[in-house]
Amino acid sequence: MEKLRILSDAAKYDVACTSSGAQKSARRGGIGSAEAVGICHSFAGDGRCISLLKVLQTNACVYDCAYCVNRRSNDTRRASFAPRELAELTIAFYRRNYIEGLFLSSGVSGTPDAATETMIETLRILREEYRFSGYIHAKAIPGADAALVRRLGMLADRLSVNIELPSGASLQRLAPDKTKAAILGPMGLIQGGIHESRDLVRFRHAPKFAPAGQSTQMIVGATNESDRQILTLTSALYTRYQLKRVFYSAYIPVNEARALPPVGTPPPLWREHRLYQADWLLRFYGFSSEELFDKTEGRLHPYLDPKCHWALRHREIFPMEVNRAPYELLLRVPGVGVKSAWRITRARRAAALTWDALAKIGVVTKRARHFLIANGKRYFDAPAANEELLLDLMSPRERTLYRQETAPVRQLSLFEEEIPTLSPVERKELSCLAAPM
Repeated sequence: MEKLRILSDAAKYDVACTSSGAQKSARRGGIGSAEAVGICHSFAGDGRCISLLKVLQTNACVYDCAYCVNRRSNDTRRASFAPRELAELTIAFYRRNYIEGLFLSSGVSGTPDAATETMIETLRILREEYRFSGYIHAKAIPGADAALVRRLGMLADRLSVNIELPSGASLQRLAPDKTKAAILGPMGLIQGGIHESRDLVRFRHAPKFAPAGQSTQMIVGATNESDRQILTLTSALYTRYQLKRVFYSAYIPVNEARALPPVGTPPPLWREHRLYQADWLLRFYGFSSEELFDKTEGRLHPYLDPKCHWALRHREIFPMEVNRAPYELLLRVPGVGVKSAWRITRARRAAALTWDALAKIGVVTKRARHFLIANGKRYFDAPAANEELLLDLMSPRERTLYRQETAPVRQLSLFEEEIPTLSPVERKELSCLAAPM
């Protein structure tokens, strides 16, 4: 249990696990299943809270990555699980209904090949000896042999290779033991294995390679890359490697290093949130990374979600008639989601849609009223001025923070009855927004 405490705590900074994306049941004589729903203390569509054992095989590492809590120069307690030890622990937790699957990563205590072989043996015991069919997410270690990566993919449901830093220059400065080629190489191998496995789908019992695909993680705020650079890289990864997800992790300073924000600096949580919103637009709404910024911008708007910000910069195409607008343009209307856009295109075949009908379909009229016309009619109280529209699209908390930051500086009077102050929560959020990019 002491090993588990150390190694699960060492794994908490890896956020690349939120949805299994795999759907399968155990064969006769096996145990466990994998559902295409959330994991790691997430909530499924039916309300269930689903958990995952998230742990390292070992936190001993020969690498000295400046941002990592497990780097070799860090004075921290080290521990390792033997393959059978971790496999038995996983099965024991599963049988007690503590978990539904495993998220396994590892430090590199010797060589990448040796670390990968240890992880493979753990998964082999689970799959072949215990016949465990539950969800398993494994981390492919950069630099490992291609044959080992393929073997790992045959045992896991999802594989991931963490990019960690958004540029080669930052990687060289903070993680000199790693190279861009060593990270992107396994990504290409995994992509090829997934495509080969799909070609064998006609064979019913053919083994599947990483059926839930692959993902990666990027640290946000440890280096000075802009949001534009991060999302440009994200878009390229989706296009080239067909990743299921790119995860963003607001950097939490845990190590003292001159090239990193000092310990105690608040993590840029709002920036992480905006990147996830923009990532959603890239994957499901047909946006490109360049569309989310104008020529002079390097970061996403801190107080307005990226879709609303794009719409405000393209007022010339709004308002659009909801009964005639094509599906691709409906997706770009704030307040209209993928499902509601599809419902609009179906419902308007039978009758012209009104504002009441749009609300029933699922359109968020509080936002969409600024950008749509329903059956020739504008929403009755939609503001027209840009500043009013900007404030109306913000949440109450975002509006408060925006007003505090943009309020004009004035000379305080000795007779001031009340000096406006920020709450501790608002002060912390403003410091997060001002964190290094």
